[in-house]
Amino acid sequence: MHILIVEDKHSLANMLRTSLEEKGNTVVLAFEGEEGLAHAESGLFDVMVLDIMLPRMDGLEVIRRLRHKGHLLPVLALTARDTVADIVAALDLGIDDYLTKPFAMAEFLARLRAVARKGPAVKHVDLQVGDLVLDPRSGQVRRGDVLLMLTRRQFALLEYLMRRAGHVLTREALLERIWSDNPDVAANTLEVFIRALRTKIDVDREKSLIETVRGVGYRMDSGVQP
Repeated sequence: MHILIVEDKHSLANMLRTSLEEKGNTVVLAFEGEEGLAHAESGLFDVMVLDIMLPRMDGLEVIRRLRHKGHLLPVLALTARDTVADIVAALDLGIDDYLTKPFAMAEFLARLRAVARKGPAVKHVDLQVGDLVLDPRSGQVRRGDVLLMLTRRQFALLEYLMRRAGHVLTREALLERIWSDNPDVAANTLEVFIRALRTKIDVDREKSLIETVRGVGYRMDSGVQP
């Protein structure tokens, strides 16, 4: 798994990383809330370990912003707060599970596996970029008043791009995420699917919502005007 750990205590963060890497995981560390949020929005991780008490932006604000933007990254929260009100607040904002410090490493690993298996807890948020709207529940996509007909794989690709609108996604990240069931997918498959998506979502538009970043990958227009 690709795991993001957002924890300001360097000793704890490094201990968790060592244990996870020994089990074959790839781990990235962040020590502040803003840095952690930027990583979480990249779309490159399978699960996030998030400390609640962080400098610059606390964990509750990180998860609030993440869920508000429609990101469904599974989150295991770490907290020194053990009051019912604090735990309820974190759960209401969209964390998937929590551990109160101090904790045993065996329990941490078990809870992290469970969160990753369970997958995203928040699935009801419609995604919108400009007048393009994707409904994860119904599987419908609309551009303005027009209902667009997409294949299952096209829908998955568009959803992934929209959840990370404004961020560059590498070809490797897109292939790994969308074609994880077919590691031998042809080299030009992604380009073919991007071209097909553009044909459907950009009809009668001068500019495509999906930008090619030469030599890197693709970026979905964030819909925010400068």
